[in-house]
Amino acid sequence: MSSVTLSVIVITRNEAHNIAGCLGSVAFADEWVVVDSGSTDGTREIAQQFGARVVATDDWPGFGAQKNRALAQARGRWVLSIDADERVSDELAQSIRRAVAADTSGQQAHASTQQGGAQPVGYELSRLSSFCGQWMRHGDWYPDRVLRLFRREAGRFSNDMVHERLIVDGPTARLSGELLHDTMPTLDDAIDKMNRYTSGRALDKVRAGKAGGLASALSHAAWAFVRCYFLHRGFLDGRLGFVLAVYVAEGTYYRYLKMGLLANAAAVNQAVNSGS
Repeated sequence: MSSVTLSVIVITRNEAHNIAGCLGSVAFADEWVVVDSGSTDGTREIAQQFGARVVATDDWPGFGAQKNRALAQARGRWVLSIDADERVSDELAQSIRRAVAADTSGQQAHASTQQGGAQPVGYELSRLSSFCGQWMRHGDWYPDRVLRLFRREAGRFSNDMVHERLIVDGPTARLSGELLHDTMPTLDDAIDKMNRYTSGRALDKVRAGKAGGLASALSHAAWAFVRCYFLHRGFLDGRLGFVLAVYVAEGTYYRYLKMGLLANAAAVNQAVNSGS
């Protein structure tokens, strides 16, 4: 068995303002792997000073493929995947350590949910995210269950450009404690991220054969607002709860609109090529 029990993997680009806090919150791990794509702000140096093994890449294949690169570098029996703007809370750190220790000692790990009584090979974490400086405890963003801790040989990431999924072969469970996601400190940051992520997600959807367009954009956006603000009680987060619901709806609108534009562009290109 490898002497490395828990590996932490992080992908980065210009995260000098985040990486020290991120790695510091998982100082209990046995190794830290940082795969960096073109940082110019000292991210790599800060990570190396912490003790992380830093791997530099020159291209950007998308979030899923980049995380698979990081996974390929990990040596631990267990792997924890986190983003540079995330922090593991003290309670969650204790839960992770207990789960890993129980597995390596041959005991059954404790968790709030479990499938069939079998030993879990993956664990969901509850992510609490901030929006424009406020922790959002309602709406679409909470509780945000993310599968992040897993047995190395049992997991892999989907090849999506954005919103990649961790796929594990086996039962999963859920750990107590929160993964703190300090994202989008300003509205400008939120809008910039929306533009980048909706473009990547639209491309993923079109490649998967999904349809978009103006009608789909309007209907899905309206439903996204109702779901986030009313059904998931986003109104309990006050003024920013309303802003977040609008933001979620707007992101949905642009994603479906871009899907339609991409599909139309592909159809035009195909017609031109077939006629040439």
